[in-house]
Amino acid sequence: MQTETFVHPSAVVEPGAQLGAGAHIGPFCHVGPEVVIGAGTRLISHVTVLGATTLGENCTVHSQAVLGGLPQNMSHKGGRTTLTIGNNCTIREFVTMNTGTDNSRGATIVGDNCNFLAYCHVAHDCVIGNNVTFANGATLAGHCEIGDNVGIGGLSAVHQFVRVGRNAFLAGGSMIAGDVIPFGIAVGNRAKLRGLNMVGLRRSGMSKAEINTLLRAYRTIFDRSRPVSENIEIARAEFADSPTAMLIVDFISDRGKRHYTVPPVKGAVDDDADDQD
Repeated sequence: MQTETFVHPSAVVEPGAQLGAGAHIGPFCHVGPEVVIGAGTRLISHVTVLGATTLGENCTVHSQAVLGGLPQNMSHKGGRTTLTIGNNCTIREFVTMNTGTDNSRGATIVGDNCNFLAYCHVAHDCVIGNNVTFANGATLAGHCEIGDNVGIGGLSAVHQFVRVGRNAFLAGGSMIAGDVIPFGIAVGNRAKLRGLNMVGLRRSGMSKAEINTLLRAYRTIFDRSRPVSENIEIARAEFADSPTAMLIVDFISDRGKRHYTVPPVKGAVDDDADDQD
């Protein structure tokens, strides 16, 4: 890794900004006075980093991205809020990420090893885990929580305050208006579950036995012959020995008053959840 920091003559790095060893600030970039750029991170060109933004190590940010802009929230009173982006993230062209709001979390947080393709948006007060991928044009409204290893398809939009559990997949062009369970796959305008993210589960190295346990838990939780609240208690007792199944149970149990969980397509619970031989 190059250890010497480079700032192109056409770039503006305001006094107070901190640049780590080997940081590369390309042509026509603007780095604000409260910004921290980690070691080895590259701003290719025409990148704007504003506000109290910390950008981790070994990230690459492409042209016209704007990081740390003010929250698009009329209730924000102008207080100091932050944006923190982890290590080894790739941020492509025209991506925007806003700081938090001073009457909410006050921080927008992005984990490590995330990949944001062109024209993605991360709104105020969102929390994004590690190893998350946003395809082109995927957007989050404010206050969303995205778990580790989530994939969000192109041109998808996630409603404010929505939670997406770890290892879930949101199909391209979907509108996500409710919480998506861990390991779930959600599809459509006002999306519905289409079963579990089988491709992601297999890629994660999860055993066939554990996948089958997850499938049985999924059927139990979304059994339409009983209320979901009753199904949750049945699943909690039946699958207590499965940490992965309990992730789904606990996720739904913790939804709170402001959330509803995206349900399966009617009649699709059994069809999309066949046991894996």
